[in-house]
Amino acid sequence: MSATERPTDDTRKMLADSLRGFLGQHWRVDTMKRGPSPQEIAAIWSKLVGQGVASLGSDPDMGGLREILVVMAELGRAACPAPMWSAALANLALAGARSEASVGLLRRLHAGTARIAFSFGAFDPDRAAGSIEVTNIKASGLLRFVEAAGSCTHLLVPISPSALALVAMDGPGVGVEPTRAMGAWSLHQVRLNAAPAEIIEVEFLAVHDLLRKAKLALMARAHGAARRAFELAVDYAKERRQFGRPIGQFQAIQHKLANCFILLEGVRLILDHAGELHDRGDRHWPYFADCAASFSAEALRRVSLETQHTFGAIGYAEEHEAPLHFKRVHLDTIALGGAAHARLGIGSFLLDDGGAELPQYDLGPAGNALREQVRQWLEENWSSERKAAFDAQPFAKREFDVEFALDVGKTGWIGLGWPSKFGGQGRSPLEQIALIETMERDEAPRIGAAIQANALMMFGTPEQQQKYLPEILRGEAMHGMGYSEPQAGSDLAALRTGAERDGDQWVINGQKIWTTTWWGKYMFLAARTDRDAKPPHAGISMFIVPMNTPGISIHPATTMYDGSFANIFYDNVRIPLDNLVGEVDGGWKVLTGALAFERGLVGGGIVLKVAHAFEQLRRHIMAAEADRPPLANDPIVRDRMAVLASKIEVGRQLMMHCAELAADGITPPEYGAISKVFSSELMERFGETALDILGQRAALSEQMPDAIDNGRFEQNLRHSLMWVISIGTNEIQRSLIAQRALGLPR
Repeated sequence: MSATERPTDDTRKMLADSLRGFLGQHWRVDTMKRGPSPQEIAAIWSKLVGQGVASLGSDPDMGGLREILVVMAELGRAACPAPMWSAALANLALAGARSEASVGLLRRLHAGTARIAFSFGAFDPDRAAGSIEVTNIKASGLLRFVEAAGSCTHLLVPISPSALALVAMDGPGVGVEPTRAMGAWSLHQVRLNAAPAEIIEVEFLAVHDLLRKAKLALMARAHGAARRAFELAVDYAKERRQFGRPIGQFQAIQHKLANCFILLEGVRLILDHAGELHDRGDRHWPYFADCAASFSAEALRRVSLETQHTFGAIGYAEEHEAPLHFKRVHLDTIALGGAAHARLGIGSFLLDDGGAELPQYDLGPAGNALREQVRQWLEENWSSERKAAFDAQPFAKREFDVEFALDVGKTGWIGLGWPSKFGGQGRSPLEQIALIETMERDEAPRIGAAIQANALMMFGTPEQQQKYLPEILRGEAMHGMGYSEPQAGSDLAALRTGAERDGDQWVINGQKIWTTTWWGKYMFLAARTDRDAKPPHAGISMFIVPMNTPGISIHPATTMYDGSFANIFYDNVRIPLDNLVGEVDGGWKVLTGALAFERGLVGGGIVLKVAHAFEQLRRHIMAAEADRPPLANDPIVRDRMAVLASKIEVGRQLMMHCAELAADGITPPEYGAISKVFSSELMERFGETALDILGQRAALSEQMPDAIDNGRFEQNLRHSLMWVISIGTNEIQRSLIAQRALGLPR
C-alpha cells in the first residue's frame, strides 16, 4: 500500500468489526473472571498475529497509531489481555532502526515466535515503576507494573534516549512475580539480577514521544472497556424494571447515561484526532496527545463509576462482566503518570518559553483560505478607531452594530452556507466554522438570523423567500424569536399565545417573555391555531410579525449579563395571511426543523467563544505584574489551564464532528445536543476558573477602574448561563440524547 493508499476510515471500521467478531469467537470474557493462564494469553496472541495486528506501527503505510488505537479499543471491549500494547511499542520504537538485532526482533515478533513485555523503567513518570542498569551487557534492577510479563518471551526496556535493553524472559537472573492490582492479576514485578541483555541502538528513539503513544494506546483500551460496560448498562436500563417501569425511563438514569455518552464521544474523537495527527506527521500531535490523555483519564473513570451506579448491586458481583471493565479502566488511566503527567505537557506547551496559542485546526484548503480572507477583511474594515469606539460602549450597546452588519452583507458571508438558489454561497460547514472562528477572534458583532433564514429556506413560500431572505443576506433585517411564555419555556408545546383567522388576516393575542433581539425588524413567532389539538404541539403555527405592527407592546428588561430581553404583549395584532410560515398547525415541524439545522453548529460557536477567552486568560497569566512573578509559574494555575485546554479540544472535536455530519446532510439532533451541552457547560466552568485564577480584580465590571479587560471575564461568566438555557435547556438536551442516541424509553 503506497503512502497515498494508507488506511482510511472505512478500513479502520472494517478492522474494528473484524476484530470484534474474531474476539467474540476466540476469546471468552469468562476466562478473565477466573484469571487466564500464561498459556491462554500466548494462544490468543498467536491467533491475533494471524490477523496481522502484530506488525502495526512498524510500517506507516500498513497501519500506524490510529490503527493501533482501534485494536487496543477492541481488546479493551473484549477484556482480552493479549500483549498488543507492548508489541505496538516495540514496533513504534524500532521502526526506524536498521540494526541486525532490531530487524531480527521485529521479524520474530511479527511471526509470533516472540512475545514482548515492555517497561519504560526509569523513564516512566511514575517513580514507583522501578529501573534497571546495564553493565557489561548484564541487566540488574527491579521493574514494577509490567504487563503480560508472565506470558512473554522477551522484555524490552529503554535505558537511554537512544538505546533499549532486550532481555530473554527465560534466561538466567530473571524473576517474574504476578502482582494483584485493582483486584486483578494483569501486572507483574520483574527482578533482574545480572540477566544477559542485548543493547539495541536507536538513533531517534524519542522516549518522551514514545511515552505519549503508549499512553494513548492505554487510553484507547480503557475507552473500549468503558464503552462496553456502558453499553451493557444501557441495555440493562431498558430491561430492568422498578416501580412498574424500566429504570431507563427515569430522568435521573437518562441524564446519567447521557452524560456518560457525551464523555465517551469526546474521548473517541480526541483519541482518534491525536492518532491522526501523529500519523500525518503534524508538529502539534504531542500537544493533542497530552490533551487526549488528560481528558480521557478523568472522563473514562467517571463513566466507569456511573456505569456501576446504573447497575447497582447486580454489577457489584464478580460474576458480572462490568467489574472487569471497571478494573481495566482504572489501571490503564493511571498508568505512566496518568492525567497529571499529561497536564504537565499541556502546561509546558501553552506557557513555557513565551508560550503558544491553541493550535488552529486544519479546515481544508477552502476553509483555511476563507479564514485568511476574513482576517484580512476585518483588518481593513473592523480595526483601529472603529473597533475601539465600539468596544468603548457598554455591553448593552454592543449586541449589534447596524453599519457593521451592512458592511458584512456586501461580502455575501451572511449567506455563506445558504444554497445558491437563495442567493447564498453554498459553502461547506468547515468554511462556516472558519467565518465564525475568525469573527470571534476579532470580537466582531453578531450578524445574520440563521435559524429564521433556515426556516424560510426549508418551509417558506417562494414569495416569502424572495421578500425576507435578501434582507437578511444584505444585513438589513434581524429577526427575533418569539417562543417562550410565562408557562411555556422548555415545554413550548404548552404555549398559549393564539392566532385566529379573520378574513384575510391573522389576529394574534398573547404574551412572550425572555425575547432576545426584540429590537429586530421582525419577530419569528410561534402561536396556537388549534386550542383543542392533541397532542398539543400539533396545534401550533409559525408567523413572521413585523415589529412595527400596531398592538405590540414591548417592555425591555436588563439581563444578568448586562444584555437585554423583553416581555412582549400582542394585543389584537393583525398580520396578512401570507405571513404564515409553513402549514396551519404545522409550526412544530418548522420550529424544530430550523433549530435542528442550526444546532449542529451552535455548540461549535460556543466553544470558539471559550477558545478565544482562553487565549485572553493565557496572556494575562503569562504577564508579570509589578514585582510579582507571572501566574504561569504557579503549578496549580498551570494544572487548571491544562484541564481547560484539554476540554476545549474535546469541544472543538465535537464541533468538527458535527461539521462532518452536516456535510453529508443535517446533523442528527442528538449530536448537535452533545456539542451544545458540552460546550455551554465548559463555558460556565471556564468563567469560574478564570475568576479563581485572576482573583477579585477579575470580578470588577466593565468601565470600573482597574477592571481586567473591561470586565471581560466576569461578564463572560454571567453570559455563559444563557447558553446553557437557550435553544433548549441542557436538561432537555440530555433527555434528547438518551432517547435518540441511546434508545431509552420516553
